[in-house]
Amino acid sequence: MDITSTQFSIGQVVRHRVYPFRGVIVDVDPEFSNTEEWWEAIPEAVRPRKDQPFYHLLAENETTTYHAYVSEQNLLLDDSGEPVNHPEVAEVFGEFHGDSYEIPNTYRN
Repeated sequence: MDITSTQFSIGQVVRHRVYPFRGVIVDVDPEFSNTEEWWEAIPEAVRPRKDQPFYHLLAENETTTYHAYVSEQNLLLDDSGEPVNHPEVAEVFGEFHGDSYEIPNTYRN
């Protein structure tokens, strides 16, 4: 799968389709690239397919911030217009523009 066929891009703010968290995308794997143990720990009824993009997020929920690894099928664009309050966001991205963050030139390939 070509990475250009991803639905979301670095800097976009997204939310999980099922679970109550949101985050900003910091990296994309064109297909699953985590451990088998991680994948098998997900209940089979909700386990995502491996043959799709997976996104690395600086994520937040109501109580904490963390790093998340989420399949494309489980993400939606976040339409809250609110910035992500993860402490690493300012280290990685520039200004917030309502639904995405500015990507500094040093971050681009």
